[in-house]
Amino acid sequence: MIKVPVIADLFAKEIEPDILFWVGSAGSFDDRAKKITRAFVKLLNRANVDFAVLGTEESSSGDVAKRAGNEFLFQMQAMTNIEVLNAYNVKKIVTACPHSYNTLKNEYPELGGNYEVLHHTQFIQELVQQGKLDLSDSNLENDTITFHDPCYLGRANKEYDAPRTLLKAIGGSELVEMKRSKSNSLCCGAGGAQMFKDSEKGSMEINDLRTKDALNTKANVIATGCPFCNTMLTDGVKLHKKEDEVVVKDVAELLADSLGL
Repeated sequence: MIKVPVIADLFAKEIEPDILFWVGSAGSFDDRAKKITRAFVKLLNRANVDFAVLGTEESSSGDVAKRAGNEFLFQMQAMTNIEVLNAYNVKKIVTACPHSYNTLKNEYPELGGNYEVLHHTQFIQELVQQGKLDLSDSNLENDTITFHDPCYLGRANKEYDAPRTLLKAIGGSELVEMKRSKSNSLCCGAGGAQMFKDSEKGSMEINDLRTKDALNTKANVIATGCPFCNTMLTDGVKLHKKEDEVVVKDVAELLADSLGL
């Protein structure tokens, strides 16, 4: 049984949580991404983190609207969210979506939304370093993992170490790198609102090319830190008819699995 406090309920009792978990549109509505949300909450519960979610008061961060060129819609969505966040006196936000992470961290401040924003892998790493989450008993026997760098976590915000540090800490598994990784990584094909538009002319889909990078490592697990990357790489694995041999999972899911949560 997972516990997910809603901030409005806590606020009514004059309680302010330490952390706001920003679930994001994908993590709230996409059936596959909901599994990532649940896995992360299980880790938060295991570490006894004092957190809450906005629930029905959370709206889209506005990332897709901005990338698609609708600045007016983005600012309307952002300012609505900022009003809600500031009303609850939110100081620290954690999200499992790099798109939300980048938008909340880098684009909300100029509209009056100033918060400490962390990607979920950064926050989990903090929990491990503080001794609040013990990975010493984690185990994924005989799994070879390759990590795909999400654009808005890696190149946009220069975070390459947190997810890899966590994956290396999982017992019984091995981390292997793709030929293109870290600052030289390749987009999954979903960023910049590309996930929501028709393909352009070309000989190959970007997610097909990126999936080939992953399959060339011979890893049986492709790890991601983004629900959009998860979707694109899962589709790529299916395209190559490798779904019986290779699974695509978020770092939080792998950690939860390794701890038996």
